[in-house]
Amino acid sequence: MPNRRILRLSGPDTDSFLQGLVTNDIDGLKNGLVYAALLTPQGKYLADFFLKRDGDAILLDVAEVLADELTKRLGMYKLRAAVSIEDSGLNLQRGTDATPEGALPDPRHPDMGWRAYSADAESDDDTDWDAIRVRHCIPETGIELTPDSYILESGFETLNGVDFKKGCYVGQEVTARMKHKTELRKGLRSVRVAGTAPVGTEISSGGKSAGTLFTQSNGWGIAYLRLDRAKGDLRADEAVISLEN
Repeated sequence: MPNRRILRLSGPDTDSFLQGLVTNDIDGLKNGLVYAALLTPQGKYLADFFLKRDGDAILLDVAEVLADELTKRLGMYKLRAAVSIEDSGLNLQRGTDATPEGALPDPRHPDMGWRAYSADAESDDDTDWDAIRVRHCIPETGIELTPDSYILESGFETLNGVDFKKGCYVGQEVTARMKHKTELRKGLRSVRVAGTAPVGTEISSGGKSAGTLFTQSNGWGIAYLRLDRAKGDLRADEAVISLEN
């Protein structure tokens, strides 16, 4: 499974600090894990992560490849806020079997099982996570989620990763405009895949670019599509792609 780093944010301003930055309402921490993202002021993706209450502190579970840059970015925003950001020393355990004590459901989808944090070694069960992700169109950091991503095109509303009723956060204006004033013409979709193609292969329709094929498993895949062109004979190299309506 992807390596994760678990940061701990602590200090009297932690809640208000995060509330003003991330896409979701951290008041949801009273009910379990919160899935959220940090965006650029232009509304593009910087990082996605899980938040968990840990006493007076908050744990932040992020992909290892994004952890250093995210820590730096949070430090830039911190200014004089009374917030400390440090490595928690904890590791992620996750699975889809019986939920152990202290574990919490993954808020993105019930089929994504549970997540827990402890000093034990990072662990996973034998779940085929890609199979679950592609069937429910759940993007992965660094694969479907990149610096070019907009979270609404990436399905964050369905994944419980954005709250439209909370106050302002970085990138909120662009995200709200996409939600209320425009019809999304591009986005991630689960597709049928007959054959295989490397992650990142261009999808074409009638000789025109229609999108990009990403993770694939068991005849399904996640594709980023131009929805106006996602019709008829779609191909990614030798693979035949069909959009499930």
